[in-house]
Amino acid sequence: MGAVDNRQARAEAWAAMDREPRLLILWHSRTGASEALARAAADGAGSAAWLVGAAEAEPAMLLAADGFLFVCPENLGSISGLMKEAFDLAYYPLLGRVEGRPYATLIAAGSDGEGAQRQIDRIATGWRLKRVALAVIVNLGAQTPEAIAAPKSLPAQALVQARETGAALAEGLRLGLY
Repeated sequence: MGAVDNRQARAEAWAAMDREPRLLILWHSRTGASEALARAAADGAGSAAWLVGAAEAEPAMLLAADGFLFVCPENLGSISGLMKEAFDLAYYPLLGRVEGRPYATLIAAGSDGEGAQRQIDRIATGWRLKRVALAVIVNLGAQTPEAIAAPKSLPAQALVQARETGAALAEGLRLGLY
């Protein structure tokens, strides 16, 4: 119970602070690719970034955010299990409370990533979020069991794209564009 209370307290403290808008970067990674994308996006977003692992996410954290960047791998044609669990836990508590907030996505995929992208878009549609950047899908071409499970290194361009996405979302929030 202490860990949950601590996360709740962090979310409440974050929400109470009088400062710039908050971009919650909700991420999950199995092989390091999505984590690298999330960290690059956080670097780009600077002090607006609130990097939260899917296993740590609480509905109050999402409610305290001004915008979202969802970052995860595509596993078997959909978002990873822990990312799905984070959405499952937050979906109904946030329903009717986050409409119009901006979001974007970064997906690490072995082939196309479209299944994970569609799944996140369906959740965002239910919450009535507003997509403010094109989906970024990094296709790593992993097709064998060994390649799929192996730790990933990302091309420099993918990290640049993630950094730029984080920076653009944070700046849009700061300027009140969303």
